[in-house]
Amino acid sequence: MSGVFANGFHPIESAWTTFDYVMSGGWVMLPMWIVSVFMWFMIIERFRTYGRLAGPDLETLDALSALDGAALPDKSHGVRRQLMDRFLAARTGRVSIDRAVLRHVNANLRRRLRSRLAVIAVLAAVAPLLGLLGTVMGMIETFEAISKFGAGNAKAMAGGISVALVATQAGLLIAVPGLFISSMLARRAKQLEGALDEFALSVDRFLRGETDDTPSMEAAS
Repeated sequence: MSGVFANGFHPIESAWTTFDYVMSGGWVMLPMWIVSVFMWFMIIERFRTYGRLAGPDLETLDALSALDGAALPDKSHGVRRQLMDRFLAARTGRVSIDRAVLRHVNANLRRRLRSRLAVIAVLAAVAPLLGLLGTVMGMIETFEAISKFGAGNAKAMAGGISVALVATQAGLLIAVPGLFISSMLARRAKQLEGALDEFALSVDRFLRGETDDTPSMEAAS
């Protein structure tokens, strides 16, 4: 630790310097900071959710066996397991109703996969708009200083220019990674939705009795 201070790095002083730099962007930096915190909170939550749902999952035969009363494997927790848990808890034993239940459960899981993605994209898009607001405020402040002190007073104009540049920079720093990650999360959600729909179709075919290689049909033969 002493080596760090010996090299001239002081954490508290650096933190205050960073804080002063951020606040030089004006009051618009506060809503931008709030937007950034909420956006990254939801991004981290989506990454954790998708990582869990893309983990060990049910095999199709295990799922179809569960429809005949077999127990589900304990070590599965992906999207297929989520669908089967909800479907088995709500099924009635009547094929027409169960197929409707399956569609309802599948639709709910698809909505959960897409949850918060639109909000993340909106927050990422709002950040540069707030930065633009800061830019306009800074330019207004600069022109007011010019009208009072003239164009030759650089110190009077520095405050407005600082507000404009810092706010613009902060808005872009929030928006660029936010939009990139939002697009990446949307692709991840689409992949999980595809796997979910394919699995739901297999379960629906089983319920309609169109599957020829299920454990129940093999036992019946």
